[in-house]
Amino acid sequence: MKIISPKFHAILDYVTVIFLIAAPKLFLLSDVASTFCYLLAGVHLLITICTDFSGGLFKVIPLRIHGLIEFFVAFGLAVAAFTYFRGNMTDHLFFACLGLVIIIVFLLTDYKKIIK
Repeated sequence: MKIISPKFHAILDYVTVIFLIAAPKLFLLSDVASTFCYLLAGVHLLITICTDFSGGLFKVIPLRIHGLIEFFVAFGLAVAAFTYFRGNMTDHLFFACLGLVIIIVFLLTDYKKIIK
């Protein structure tokens, strides 16, 4: 069941950017994980403002492509959590949970219903 509209997804994207900026201090992430969070926040903001939906400013990335990018990022976060960040429990859990949340949002978003 697709219960997240594109408009609400746009709001979630901007909340995610703010969360990624705040997360290193909130969760006391390592320096490497903090840098990764800030980089991820920047990339996520860039993708969001370039997506063709109500939250996009430049509207050059189709919403379905935006969704696929998020899916692959979530997969990458899970891989990173269980490989690169496995030595630090806080970093490991943070990126594993972040990947899981992004996958859930991906599965619940209606990428076919485009409301601008």
